[in-house]
Amino acid sequence: MPTALITGASLGLGKDFADIFAKAGYDLILVARSKDKLEAIANDLIAKYSKKVSVIAKDLSKPGAAKELWASVAGLKTDVDCLVNNAGFGSNGPFLESTFEKESEMIQLNVNFLVELSYLAAQKMKERKSGEILNVASTAGFQPGPFMSNYYATKAYVLSFSEGISEEFSPYGITVSVLCPGPTKTEFFKNADMKDSKLAKSRFLIMDSYPVAQAGFNALKAKQTVKIAGFMNFLLAQSIRFSPRFMIRKIAKILNQ
Repeated sequence: MPTALITGASLGLGKDFADIFAKAGYDLILVARSKDKLEAIANDLIAKYSKKVSVIAKDLSKPGAAKELWASVAGLKTDVDCLVNNAGFGSNGPFLESTFEKESEMIQLNVNFLVELSYLAAQKMKERKSGEILNVASTAGFQPGPFMSNYYATKAYVLSFSEGISEEFSPYGITVSVLCPGPTKTEFFKNADMKDSKLAKSRFLIMDSYPVAQAGFNALKAKQTVKIAGFMNFLLAQSIRFSPRFMIRKIAKILNQ
C-alpha cells in the first residue's frame, strides 16, 4: 500500500487531506504538534478506512525539525510515496509591530522546513523512480500583501519553488503539484488574528476546507502542477497578471485590515 506523509495534519486542510488520502487507499503518517489531536484523528481513520495510520508529534517550526522528522519516519520502516507539505502559519498586522522571532519562525516553517523535507523525501523517491509531492501555497503567492507581507512572500516562494522542482523531478517519475487556496474556512484566520478582517468576511471568496483539499488531491493525481482552488479565486489570481502593481498592493492592504 502507498504511504502519504502529511504535515500540519491535526487541523483544517491537513485533517481533510488525511481523510482524502486514506479514502484513496493510502496508509498515513500524520505530523503536527498535538499528539492527542493526531491520535484522535488516527483512530477515526483506522475505524473508517481500515488503514495503517502512524502519528508523529513534533514542532516543525524549529531549525533541524526536518532532519529529526525524517529520522523518525525512517524508524517506521516504510517508504514515503507521497509527501504533503501542508504545515504553515501566517500573522496579521504591521510588520514592525510583530517580533522578528515570530517572522523568522514563519520563514523557517513555511519555507525552510518545506524545502528541506522535500529534499529528503525526493532523494528517496528518485532512487525508486516514483513519488508524489503536494505543497500547499496560497493565492497570496501571486501578489504582495501589506499587513501580511512576510506570509505572502513565503507563499510566493513555495509557489515558485514547486513549479521549478516539478520540471526538475519529472524525469525521475516524481509528480509535484502546488495547491493555492484562497480564503478557506479553517483555523487560519483565528490563528493569524484576523477574524474581523475584510478578507475573512468575504463570503463570495471563502470556501469550505474539504473541497479545497480534494482539489489539491485531484490536481496531484492529474499531474497538474499549479492548482488554484475555486473558480473565483482562479479569476482573481489571473487578473493580477494584468493589473497595475500599485493597485494590487492597495486592494490587498484594504482586505488585510
